[in-house]
Amino acid sequence: MVVLRGIPSVLSPELLYALAKMGHGDEIVLADANFPASSICACGPKEIRADGLGIPQLLEAILKLLPLDTYVPCPAAVMDLVDSDKQRCLAVPVWETYRELLNHAGSQSPLEMVERFAFYERAKKAFAVVATGETALYGNLILKKGVIPADQLQ
Repeated sequence: MVVLRGIPSVLSPELLYALAKMGHGDEIVLADANFPASSICACGPKEIRADGLGIPQLLEAILKLLPLDTYVPCPAAVMDLVDSDKQRCLAVPVWETYRELLNHAGSQSPLEMVERFAFYERAKKAFAVVATGETALYGNLILKKGVIPADQLQ
């Protein structure tokens, strides 16, 4: 837990450091509890533990600090349903929560849907993977960092 003014307490020192080190276009994965975070991170990305925290709670806190990329059509991506889940019309209510939080942060872009194995490959190239306690199916989310114009820096 970080106890600083203006910094949400759910953001760990490790996560704050990763957010600060990321550059324009770098991606961070918010991984649900079923995501193979340790295996993916064996290939390169930094693994950050946020056990017990849900992704919506973390997303809301992260979006207070991290600008999303405005130079791409979709700065946020989720893992798309596999065919069998599409056939049975599996609902993923957490995606609507993500959309609401992203919209509230100023992003009007749609969520990009990424096929499961393509999502894993993209995660291997991410700056960091945050392993959370999120239990919602298909709760994984990728965010692409944007820029803060010089006149908005404090």
